[in-house]
Amino acid sequence: MAKDKIYEKEVKKQEAIKKAIQEAHAVRRQFVKKTLDLATSGFGLVAALAWNEVIKETVNNYIRPLFGKESGLISLIIYAIAITFLAVIVTYNLSKLAEKEPKN
Repeated sequence: MAKDKIYEKEVKKQEAIKKAIQEAHAVRRQFVKKTLDLATSGFGLVAALAWNEVIKETVNNYIRPLFGKESGLISLIIYAIAITFLAVIVTYNLSKLAEKEPKN
């Protein structure tokens, strides 16, 4: 009888250890996922800022000379349209890519 109780206690301990290990693995997976999400967001921001500069320079070098020195509003409108167009294209393509991903 005493051996049965000892055995039951040992089984419960092992189950608790197994559960703790599974929880630790789940936390680790979640940590890696969140870190990857943050890194991806950071690189996405850097890429967006780089494209921002490219579009600004394009507007300044090619659009402003066409409309003269008083082209401030026109240049800003063209810049806003270009950014909006780029954002729509990228978002649309990413959403199509996400739809193709298998669901877990």
